[in-house]
Amino acid sequence: MHILFFCPRWGSESLSWHQFFFKVKEAGYDGVETGFPLTLSSNEKMEITEALKEFNLAVIGQHWQTVESNFDEHKQIFKKHLFSLAKLNPLFINSQTGKDYFTIEQNLELIKTADEISKETGIKIVHETHRGKWSFAAHITHQYLKLAPRIKITLDISHWCNVAESLLEDQPEAVQVAIEHADHLHARVGFQQGPQVIDPRSPENEQILNIHLNWWDKLIALKKERGTETFTITPEFGAPPYQHLLPFTNQPITSQWDVNVWMKDLLKSRYHL
Repeated sequence: MHILFFCPRWGSESLSWHQFFFKVKEAGYDGVETGFPLTLSSNEKMEITEALKEFNLAVIGQHWQTVESNFDEHKQIFKKHLFSLAKLNPLFINSQTGKDYFTIEQNLELIKTADEISKETGIKIVHETHRGKWSFAAHITHQYLKLAPRIKITLDISHWCNVAESLLEDQPEAVQVAIEHADHLHARVGFQQGPQVIDPRSPENEQILNIHLNWWDKLIALKKERGTETFTITPEFGAPPYQHLLPFTNQPITSQWDVNVWMKDLLKSRYHL
């Protein structure tokens, strides 16, 4: 199985697209995972497309922007974002879908809408496990995946550790079902009180890191067993407020860029790439 590694645009917005893609290529990534505003001009779209070709980078579309609390309005804006991302011809779209306070029926309607857009555009859409969305907790996601087995997810299990205030020791079935439905991985290490440890390289976080690695190992093993040809991973340690800052100065305690590159290299070594 071939594993491709993607760099998040999140945290590097101060760089031009060309500067960002150059840095991504130099760091040894295969592509980028990024969202785009609906207001993106045709010139900027062309700039992005041409720069991706120049550096031979693949792209995963990322949707998170739909936040409206009114369901009907939410659904219409959700559709606009997905169609806009599809026009950039990404490898697939990773979507933070729905709301934790929408009904099961409403969230399933949004997932069905994404399925319809996927069929119309030919672009696969997967749904990220994320706080505030339909998939905000392990046990809730388990319910949805049992109700609608067609759903494919981006596994970002760090959020569930935060929501459950645990390392999910008491929810192995929910974790296993999620692994079986995962088509993309966000490799970030969460903990009982947050979605991101200060630094996964530190000895203080070794046990938590190993628990996450064990989950990811199971996912990679399952993909190999199923004969998956290509799998994608985005190391996604984030910028503030995910990233911890020193009080009074707001200086980062660790480098987001360095941690993500370290995670990429760790997983490349671990999976013998």
